Amino acid sequence: MVSGPAFSAAFVNGGFEDGNFGGWTTGGGSRASVNNASLDPAAFLPGGSLYNASLNHSAIVTAGIAPHTDGNLNQVYSGTYSARVEDTTFGGYASVIKQTVTNYTDPNIFFAWAAVLEGAHGTNSAATFILTLTDDTLGTTLVNRQYNAASGGGGVDARFTLSSDGYYYTAWQIEQLDVSAAQGHDFTLSLLASDCQPTGHAGYVYLDGFGATTPPGGSVPEPATLALLGLGALGLGVSRRRKSA
Repeated sequence: MVSGPAFSAAFVNGGFEDGNFGGWTTGGGSRASVNNASLDPAAFLPGGSLYNASLNHSAIVTAGIAPHTDGNLNQVYSGTYSARVEDTTFGGYASVIKQTVTNYTDPNIFFAWAAVLEGAHGTNSAATFILTLTDDTLGTTLVNRQYNAASGGGGVDARFTLSSDGYYYTAWQIEQLDVSAAQGHDFTLSLLASDCQPTGHAGYVYLDGFGATTPPGGSVPEPATLALLGLGALGLGVSRRRKSA
């Protein structure tokens, strides 16, 4: 039998509407010595081997058009704010954001993300991101999104569009999981976004609406894309990712 604390917890500032990173753990550092296959988000968080407090490039952003998306992507999905993980310029850096919720009792988890990755290099050194949702109680991964901006589009799929200036970007993607069969479990959402390893190309990802209900739509350019997972099932072990070569 799985036991948990006597209290049930909810997501804290999951949509960043406090205008800050309250409730989240953030970090960053240089990934110039690390290829994509070896990237570990924990290494860039406080206490990690690559963590550098002066290289945390994530920011809270307000409504506006995301750079390098041909005017097609709003930085905010819902409400006033979202988080941008990593900055919009190159340099060989990686940034990470993470939140853990304990003894979660709501039946669903939702969140929204949108990526912007500058195309160049091979799949093991291009700008990349790693987005995971894990059931920490069972030690399973429920969502794993891992894409990179390798030349020729080999590290992305149909949800990405190539901009006129060479960036692969997505519309806002909504993730939904039915976790009603895992009430009382602990869950962690983690997102790493990074520039390319050779340091000359940028990568960043927006995150919004982490919570128990569908984030209400904001000023989202059409067409918006829905990525729905786990409907009618817990979806334990569900993984859709593009593996680095």
